[in-house]
Amino acid sequence: MIEKNLVQQAVSKAYADNKALTGGENASYIPYLASVPSDLFGVAVVTTGGEIFSAGDVKFEFAIESISKVFTMALAMEQIGTDAFRKKIGADPTGEAFNSVIALELHGDRPLSPLVNAGAIASTSLVAAKDKEDRYQQILGIQSAFAGRALTMSTEVNDSEQTTNFHNRAMAWLMQGAGAMYSEPMDAVEVYTRQCSTLITATDLAAMGATLASGGVNPLTGKRVVKAANVGPILAEMTMEGLYTASGDWAYTVGLPGKSGVGGGILAVVPGQMAIAAFSPPLDPVGNSVKAQAAVASVANTLGLSLFSRP
Repeated sequence: MIEKNLVQQAVSKAYADNKALTGGENASYIPYLASVPSDLFGVAVVTTGGEIFSAGDVKFEFAIESISKVFTMALAMEQIGTDAFRKKIGADPTGEAFNSVIALELHGDRPLSPLVNAGAIASTSLVAAKDKEDRYQQILGIQSAFAGRALTMSTEVNDSEQTTNFHNRAMAWLMQGAGAMYSEPMDAVEVYTRQCSTLITATDLAAMGATLASGGVNPLTGKRVVKAANVGPILAEMTMEGLYTASGDWAYTVGLPGKSGVGGGILAVVPGQMAIAAFSPPLDPVGNSVKAQAAVASVANTLGLSLFSRP
């Protein structure tokens, strides 16, 4: 394990080096996200031993957005197993934007990945529940278990998104026609939208990733959240599509399973060691935070954490 002082030095360096970085814009298609102060910036690391290292605005609560896809996927895998999940949802990059209808049409209106919107909506529909409220509470529950504290949904974020999610509704109906939805389609879209409206901090996000890094056990609470056998498939999905069409570049330059969200969060998982998280609202054209990407990459590269360049 890397020495504690080296981890904090890497986190502090990533924050200092990238605090003045410019470029990108807040997500504007969701009114709430457009209003978040664009100068907020925080970097956090949580290790598998439960140590926390941070710099900047790591206590500010932001919308989890697409990072929620990882934890709904984890819940569905717990319920039906990884093989069944892969057959129903997929494990391949789409090569298109995260909200692409073309990607669906090219593959018979069936999703390829749980980490783009179409596959994430299908994943949400796959969670076994007695009704949509039960489904949502299960998803919020596993998000909280990963974070190590009770998380809550922002009504303001949710209202902002529920009134602008027509594109997602259209994709759900396309998948319904192909037999790729597993609950009432509009109920699934509503729950998916709610799961994206959870508020988290950069430290929460690092703890969520550290739970995967430690084989499914939350290092802050000591509680098992998911089966150890499911962690590998989760990380594989993150590697394939975690940063959308930039996932290949991320693997090339950072070498860690990652996930982004249009709320400005970025997460990277170092199996057996730690998770690195960062938050900054302005996004690049792909939908990934400009500063958060740079900060997470800085920590990973400073500490030599790439999975693909170890002796």
